[in-house]
Amino acid sequence: MAPRYALYAAPAPDSPLWRFGSSVIGYDAAAATDTAFPASPPCNAGDWMALTEEPRRYGFHGTLKAPFALAGGEDEAGLIEAVMLFAERRRAFSVPRLDVSLLKAFVALTPSERSAELEGLAADCVRHFDAFRAPLSEADMARRLKAPLTERQKAHLDAFGYPYVFEDFRFHMTLTGALPEDRRETIRDGLAGLYAPVAAPLAVDALCLFKQADRAGRFTILARFPFEG
Repeated sequence: MAPRYALYAAPAPDSPLWRFGSSVIGYDAAAATDTAFPASPPCNAGDWMALTEEPRRYGFHGTLKAPFALAGGEDEAGLIEAVMLFAERRRAFSVPRLDVSLLKAFVALTPSERSAELEGLAADCVRHFDAFRAPLSEADMARRLKAPLTERQKAHLDAFGYPYVFEDFRFHMTLTGALPEDRRETIRDGLAGLYAPVAAPLAVDALCLFKQADRAGRFTILARFPFEG
């Protein structure tokens, strides 16, 4: 199958936050290598590998434009150039605080307050790069429609290949897959304890282009473009 690409916000690969997120999910998407889990709860649980399988596939990130295959007539070099030019015109900003939150069945880092700058960046990415996106396959569309979506989210899915954009966008940096109900709060609290020593404002100062060579593989960072506006 064709490779997929995604536009993500991700900390610098030498930052404490990147090392924290990558260690929790067991994968460093910048180095394209597995990492050791923290040797303390909840990450030392016998089933932690299984509980983090989903985020490990994507790498530690916050989605700005969800994964997509390239449209006919587009190529990787053209996408790289477009992302570079886009980033050159953006101005860096920060999200003051991230919290370890329970989002339904999984745990993620989320902004403590909504950020107009972050939501604006995501909306611009969705629109600006949609010309590079191939239409969803029937299988991908069917998978998305299994989730309970509002009529607006279904319209977003049809138009942009992803339901959670614009008014429905909620930035999050996933740390686990779906968790058993009776362990969710314990795992959230444990991850909050691990996160506390590295907690700091999130610098949104670059746009990361991730690539998945095929559906069986993991996403890796293809390029990281600093904001220069």
